[in-house]
Amino acid sequence: MHVWHDMILLYIILATLTVSLISFIGVLGLALSKKQLDKVLLILVALAGGGLLGGAFLHLIPEAIHEIGHEHEQMELIFLLVLAGFLLFLLIEQGLHWNHCHSGDHGNKACVDHAHKKPMSKLILFGDAVHNLIDGLIIAASFMVNPVVGVVTTIAVALHEIPQEIGDFGVLVYGGFKRMKALLFNFFSGLTAVLGGILGYLFAEASESAVLYLLPIAAGGFIYIAASDLVPEIKHGERGGRMILHFSVFVLGIAFMLGMKFLPIDAH
Repeated sequence: MHVWHDMILLYIILATLTVSLISFIGVLGLALSKKQLDKVLLILVALAGGGLLGGAFLHLIPEAIHEIGHEHEQMELIFLLVLAGFLLFLLIEQGLHWNHCHSGDHGNKACVDHAHKKPMSKLILFGDAVHNLIDGLIIAASFMVNPVVGVVTTIAVALHEIPQEIGDFGVLVYGGFKRMKALLFNFFSGLTAVLGGILGYLFAEASESAVLYLLPIAAGGFIYIAASDLVPEIKHGERGGRMILHFSVFVLGIAFMLGMKFLPIDAH
């Protein structure tokens, strides 16, 4: 049993470190023109939105029901925790001014305002550090339930991180950071995911049953990010072929998560 838990801790560290390394993808913004970057980002945003919703509804919530129970009172508690997760992420986003600035023309005014103020760029780093810490906790909780849910959760988090990290890198550079400094500071803020993973593992060791209740909270957070931050980005001013493309990629993200349910692995 001790060896098994050591392996789970290794999986958690590897998963959260992988998510942290995604911060370096921000350099992609240097290789593409603004028009090309906008197109790529919106496709990634659509994929991330579908992946997060698929992860929440097809994996995290069903897994919570399976682990916590099917009784009426338990089901009510699970869905209350989903709502609590939604509200928690809303509160954190409001309090820390998280910015999911996925593209120039499609980003909101707050993204532009932050980009002109270096102190606010530092606030973005702090907000992302907290965000990544929470991601680490979620990944750890998922792996402690079973490795398959852990992998699915890591993929959902990673899909969301890719467009966000590209946007954050652009905001930091535009806010006065030199490119290499922006990459390094973005990576350092990303490393808090590893810290969150380790803390989540220790929390699960202390109370193995309590960690199960993080699954519906994480699901609520995924639903909030997809519905509030990602879906609105792919709705603005898109017509014809681009609209169909974004919708198709969004559905592809959901389909990918659905396909993960049929992996030939015994999760339990």
